[in-house]
Amino acid sequence: MLQQTGGNAFLIISVLVFVAVVLLLEGFYMMWKSYRGPQARKISKRLQALSASHDKSSRSQLLKQRMLSDIPVFERLLLSLPRARRLDRFILQAGLDWTVSKLLLSCAATGVIVCILMTSFARQSILLGAVIGISAATLPLLYVLRKRGRRLARIEQQLPDALDLVTRALRSGHAFSSGLQMIGEEMAEPIAGEFRIVHDEVNFGVSLQQALTNLSERVPVTDLRYFVVAVLIQRDSGGNLTEVLGNLSRLIRDRLKLLAKVKVLSSEGRLSAWILGLMPFALAAVMSLVNPDFMAPLWHDPIGIGIIKYMLILMALGIFVLIKIIRIRV
Repeated sequence: MLQQTGGNAFLIISVLVFVAVVLLLEGFYMMWKSYRGPQARKISKRLQALSASHDKSSRSQLLKQRMLSDIPVFERLLLSLPRARRLDRFILQAGLDWTVSKLLLSCAATGVIVCILMTSFARQSILLGAVIGISAATLPLLYVLRKRGRRLARIEQQLPDALDLVTRALRSGHAFSSGLQMIGEEMAEPIAGEFRIVHDEVNFGVSLQQALTNLSERVPVTDLRYFVVAVLIQRDSGGNLTEVLGNLSRLIRDRLKLLAKVKVLSSEGRLSAWILGLMPFALAAVMSLVNPDFMAPLWHDPIGIGIIKYMLILMALGIFVLIKIIRIRV
């Protein structure tokens, strides 16, 4: 009887321990979901994006100042720099969850590492290593620039569909603010997030004119600024906003079609530019593998090293000219 009672007690304790462990894991999961879950991240991104605009009115100063650094010393230092806020806006336009200090430290670390590699392992002079290190320090900035260009191009492609959605909402009898809310709820990112910010700012008490102006500052796309100007003019002077937005949507689509046609016609030139830019490096690599003794003076002889230096400078100038030739704005 005592053994049966002891066995039942052990079973009950085991079940209670199992339930306690399950509840503990569930509690940790709920805590993680509250702070790091998808919904929490979505709210954090919306609050972070609200800090990108430049409304200076007293109503919109609650969420406008974004931290430039997580370290107080760097924060005070960056606040003293005149271009820090502009660089922060540049990062937000790229859609990256970075701070200004992180970007600047990445640039500095990249430059120092490349300079050390050039002077220690490649046996180059301090001056040449410093020049190459400074050039390599721009790589994080170029990455942000590329991400920013892709994001703005994506917004430009989504804009005609967004204008059509607002036009249909106005024809159905909805208010203009409801149309903006529909874009934020039904469209894909990144344009949905930008229009959600506009709707949130209006709900926080910012005027629609200021909210649209903030949108044009956050997203420096010419077609989007046409949309903002058209809406503001219609609110002041009146007119058929539905027809204006429909014509603007059709105009943007025609321009994008023309741009795509220009890209197709200039594809041969762009491919030639890539081939001309990569061919010297590919030939040098192949010849180094096939006949390394023939290429050895180019890497070790001072005359060969000088030839490489001047060749890289001339190639950089040639690539710059090729980029200017194949870049056609419509």
